[in-house]
Amino acid sequence: MRRLGGVGIAAFDRQQLSQRSFAELSSELSQAQVDALHAQLDQFRNALVRFASTHRDSIRRDPTFRHAFQQMCAQIGVDPLAGPRKGGWWAEILNLGDWQYELGVQVVDVCVSTRERNGGLIAMDELVRLVSKLRGLAGGIVTEEDVIRSIKTLKPLGAGYEVIDVGGGKRMVRSIPKQLDEDQAVVLAIAHQAGGRVSVELLQSRRGWSLERATTALENMLLRDGICWLDDQDETNGIAYWIPSAMHWDE
Repeated sequence: MRRLGGVGIAAFDRQQLSQRSFAELSSELSQAQVDALHAQLDQFRNALVRFASTHRDSIRRDPTFRHAFQQMCAQIGVDPLAGPRKGGWWAEILNLGDWQYELGVQVVDVCVSTRERNGGLIAMDELVRLVSKLRGLAGGIVTEEDVIRSIKTLKPLGAGYEVIDVGGGKRMVRSIPKQLDEDQAVVLAIAHQAGGRVSVELLQSRRGWSLERATTALENMLLRDGICWLDDQDETNGIAYWIPSAMHWDE
């Protein structure tokens, strides 16, 4: 007769042995998967390094190619334009970290040299144009995206450099540590549409502002912030305000 009751000591030991075996097998499989993943990442990194090294000049000089390369790297969490401290092997292979900081210095140069006339606020397209002129043909083509990335590298300096969206697809760069209020942002947007000229009457007609609100916004930009000029001989209304950062300069 078969004895009824517990499973017995031998069966219990076999069960414990099976559990240990499964645990060891699971650990071996996990380690094998990790090793395989590291091997795949190393292969991918080597392939990316070869690609970047082969096309280094194109990445540095061709903005379309550079943008596509940045997008590809962004999808895998790699920043190819990070500085030498953050970029590591990218900085060594592409020398793009130095390229980015060099561009940042040139952005500062243009912003500082134009600050007297625009009060520290410059249109993005104007900034790109002047930086490109400063770099010359040998420096390659620079895009708004390149300038924006360079401005991000300037943030640790605490100088107040910031990109501002004023609507209508227009961006401006602020190079002084001051905040623009909502009314000033509206004035800037209208100035871009009107070629840099703004008046109290224009703000009243386009935005429905009261006389006091329009006057206060423009006077603050003139007297407090120094980012506009007063024209007291305007042919249309007698008094108008000109925003240099929204005007086009040929130099």
